[in-house]
Amino acid sequence: MYATNLARTGQYRVKRIVEAKRTGPVTETPTDLDQLRRIIDPATRTPAPIRVQGSGSACNYCNTTETGTTIRMTGLDRIVHVDPVNHTTTVQAGVLLGDLVNELAEHGLELAGSYDLAGRTVGGAVAAPCFGPTIGNGGTYFASNVISMKLIRADGQVMKVDSSQANLLGAFRSSFGLLGIIHEVTLRVRPIRTFTASHRRVTIDRFASIIDALANANIGFKFYLMPWRDRVYLDVRRYEADPGSTSATSWKLKDWGESTVLPNVFKSLSRVVPVQSLRYRLADSLSEATQGLVNSRYVTTGSNAASQTNVKGKRGGRRCFYSTWCFPATDFSVVARTYRDFCEAGYAASGYRCDLPAVGYRLGKDSAALLSPSFDEPMIALTSASTQQAGWEDFVIDLAEFAERWGGTPLVSQSRSLRAEHVIQSYSRRLDFFRRLRRKVDADNRFLSPFLAQFMQ
Repeated sequence: MYATNLARTGQYRVKRIVEAKRTGPVTETPTDLDQLRRIIDPATRTPAPIRVQGSGSACNYCNTTETGTTIRMTGLDRIVHVDPVNHTTTVQAGVLLGDLVNELAEHGLELAGSYDLAGRTVGGAVAAPCFGPTIGNGGTYFASNVISMKLIRADGQVMKVDSSQANLLGAFRSSFGLLGIIHEVTLRVRPIRTFTASHRRVTIDRFASIIDALANANIGFKFYLMPWRDRVYLDVRRYEADPGSTSATSWKLKDWGESTVLPNVFKSLSRVVPVQSLRYRLADSLSEATQGLVNSRYVTTGSNAASQTNVKGKRGGRRCFYSTWCFPATDFSVVARTYRDFCEAGYAASGYRCDLPAVGYRLGKDSAALLSPSFDEPMIALTSASTQQAGWEDFVIDLAEFAERWGGTPLVSQSRSLRAEHVIQSYSRRLDFFRRLRRKVDADNRFLSPFLAQFMQ
């Protein structure tokens, strides 16, 4: 079942082999706007393509280049202003989401949505899809809360886009640094609001029978799908009249168990437990124990402020490999079952499987960004993840084939083994408009890397 034809990974792999023989890219880390402007100014003759990078969380080559220049934005990390009266905040693009959440909490404020991968920078979360178990449809993506942004165009000029230019602002959200380098953002925030968090353990078939109801309810949910144990662990979040008090401690414990302890333990198991079947059984048992103990017993109430304060100071440091695809919510009852069958068949054929549970979220219909994956309808995002590198590339090739077969929409920065034709087909006319705009603001392709040229040329 596992493909061996490397051409399936798209044109970029071939280009990457050729480019690897050349001199590597120049890396710049500006600490103020003047430095950033000098780097981008055409008169400086900065080697192109110029790619901008936050914490480096993309799972593919979206924010890197093997020639030209990589601009690391982590040096622009100042929280400029928090306005507790008008419920806004202005920050530089290199600020970590976790640091911003902590600062807002000191003012009694929080982000309007709940976003995972909170070790990302603000600029990265605006320029590429960033989402999580947000309750309801408002603020599904981090970029949806952008009121205005300041950026530097390919010609070196400073530009500001705000909500009075709604269509233009929508194009600059999730623009992958192709229309300009974002250096400052003003976001809509809100007073801290508490929700209840309930947890259920169900079979995959039972999950498939209730997913339609969950997807259409005014709730937020996250789930952990374990095909090898026929289990789904549900985290369902609701606003209640009296949800009770909450503490960030339980959420920190939850994150520590899921994103630090388990990946590190699983990497160790690969070294000390040579018997593959035994290693996988141990990994599954540890995953189930973590879900049952931490989520069910300790995490019963929360807020966006509490659930995202667990990543202060983390920059990059990816502990696992991952690939995310989005599926129409109306079809996910079928996708959940067939994903289980896909994983089982792949393991039987190749001996490779993911050692971490797949993680999913409901994404409400959100057209705030032109290239929103749920622009037309609610979607379910499903992330496959593993700590094991050997066999991963073949797995994600087959995962991409599975996703295409079942109507999956790729994320340009978070899906592996993309086919250019499928990306273009998935975003269709919206991508046509975006590409025309990109050519207009960057006629010399200074921001266009070989990887992105497959879709954005």
